[in-house]
Amino acid sequence: MNLNHKQLKKAILIRTVEQEFLNLFSKGKLNGTVHTCVGQEFSALAFAGQLKKSDFVFSNHRCHGHYISFTDDWRGLIAELLGKKSGTCGGIGSSQHLCKDNFFSNGIQGGIVPVAAGYALANKLDKNDAVGVVYIGDGTLGEGVLYETMNIISKWDIPLIIVCENNFYAQSTSIETTIAGDILARAESFGIRTSKSSTWDVEELFESSRQTIDYVRKNKKPAFHLVETYRLNPHSKGDDDRKKDEIDSFILKDPINIFENTDPAYFSRYYNEIHEKVQAYINSIENDEELKIDEYYFPEEEKLYSWSGLKFNPNKRQVELLNEYLTNEMESNRRVVFIGEDVLSPYGGAFKVAKGLSEKFPEKVFSTPISEAAIIGISNGLALNNYRPLAEIMFGDFILLGLDQIINHAAKFAHMYNFKVKCPLIVRTPMGGGRGYGPTHSQSLEKHLIGISNTVVAATNQYIAPSIIYKSVFKQECPVIVIENKVDYGKKNAPLAIESYKYEVTDQDFPVLRIKPQFSNPDLTIITYGGMSDLAVGSISEIFKDLDQIVQVLILTCISPIDFKVLADELKTSKFVFTLEEGSLPAGIGSEIVAGLSEILPNKRYKRIAALPVPIPSVKSLESGVLPTKKDLVSQIKKYIK
Repeated sequence: MNLNHKQLKKAILIRTVEQEFLNLFSKGKLNGTVHTCVGQEFSALAFAGQLKKSDFVFSNHRCHGHYISFTDDWRGLIAELLGKKSGTCGGIGSSQHLCKDNFFSNGIQGGIVPVAAGYALANKLDKNDAVGVVYIGDGTLGEGVLYETMNIISKWDIPLIIVCENNFYAQSTSIETTIAGDILARAESFGIRTSKSSTWDVEELFESSRQTIDYVRKNKKPAFHLVETYRLNPHSKGDDDRKKDEIDSFILKDPINIFENTDPAYFSRYYNEIHEKVQAYINSIENDEELKIDEYYFPEEEKLYSWSGLKFNPNKRQVELLNEYLTNEMESNRRVVFIGEDVLSPYGGAFKVAKGLSEKFPEKVFSTPISEAAIIGISNGLALNNYRPLAEIMFGDFILLGLDQIINHAAKFAHMYNFKVKCPLIVRTPMGGGRGYGPTHSQSLEKHLIGISNTVVAATNQYIAPSIIYKSVFKQECPVIVIENKVDYGKKNAPLAIESYKYEVTDQDFPVLRIKPQFSNPDLTIITYGGMSDLAVGSISEIFKDLDQIVQVLILTCISPIDFKVLADELKTSKFVFTLEEGSLPAGIGSEIVAGLSEILPNKRYKRIAALPVPIPSVKSLESGVLPTKKDLVSQIKKYIK
């Protein structure tokens, strides 16, 4: 083995740190678990250790070796796992969730691959020389998002290296049980250059990894490098069901163990020096402070607001106004990019929101395959690397296919990396029925999206111009999901004339719209959002005529988090409060509104009105029976207040 001493010392450092983690875990000084890379050190060094500091690395749950190889920050890593404020992420992320100097890791298998691809795409758009490495394991080969991403990085020539560390086990399950076919053939089928090495031939590994890095940097194309290796410890600090003689055979093949056996004097000199440093550092931070909760969680402060009249643009449909605003935003900000299925001209997306954008901005509009998880994941990577992606999901029904990228990635990055990064992802999608599209293209699934931490869910409506809402969307530094009702796309931005009523909005980032009687106090209030806004406003006169009840309508543009203070302030004279939504009733937006308001105003009478809890039929007569209608709304209100 003809490695230079610097590489050997770094490998021994990684192993020493990992062994100390196991000792600390056994003493009860680590919270959670720890996944060590003992036996896989040279895979980390060969790739992460040979990159430039301007490059980047994305890694997974077994990331310590990759982290030390790329950042040299073994002290920050130790402090992190010990839960210290001085840790690389303040002790928040611990073993699996690390971030420093273009290094990122997350414990969700597969999900980091499209994020890494998006980060690399941003580098490509910036026309810099950087390349990226994303480490996966053999277990990740079962994740569909990996293949979505390999297809896209090949088609778009994204400079990303996928390093697959095949240690032959996914936790405790052998690849003989889970992996069909040839691993390299999977990448080759997408036209990606492939290579294969092992950690038992270290010289070849370093040389071939250098060639892979050089290839990607020079040609601005992706590569897939398979590294056969073996972890000498259990998956984590737990049981190990592998056969002892199998483990023993790899212990004998291990390059560090070979070095120790063939040159014990040199090994001892290196090991003792490193171990002494590591142990001294652990002892020195034993009593260091930990983050306090008020350094991690910052509750929203209540802000003053005022009401003003709402201006309309009655000559244009909502989709035209939305297209105009996005065009202007892309024109004025080079970092705004548009990504989604079928969005290139002349088609311009299923609902024509992207009409003409690819002609005006050919380098900033990306038409993707049917790959919702990859669309949102790549957008996450773009957002982490200082771009402002507009990710369009063709139908809201499909957003659940990419939900992991929102919940376990976009929403968590800022907090779990101790606010070192921002992920201002924007996901746009049309929701709602009324067009006969049937059970899988007509749903309103936003109730599954609310309550995601650090994520705003906004909803457009017929009455407020999209520019007002999207100006607020672009102000956010966190992920935003925007619900656009597909029937509203074709409606004009015009008020419904109601005698003695006025339209007013708050001056907040995401305004509340109220349609309020000018000369009297309301008896009941309907709270709604999105596509149901028109239905609620259209029922005002009929409710007054049939029930002699003066109605107020409050329309939300932000349904998560909900501003309960504004709502409560406007309900002072209303005895009855109704919520109206197009999604189904159980555990819906209305449930959240009623729950929140009941804590503030327990003496009101509340009623939720929503769609029936069944799949939405295509046939018009049945669809109108499942979805709320004006007749149904008036009937339910009449029944409840009598």
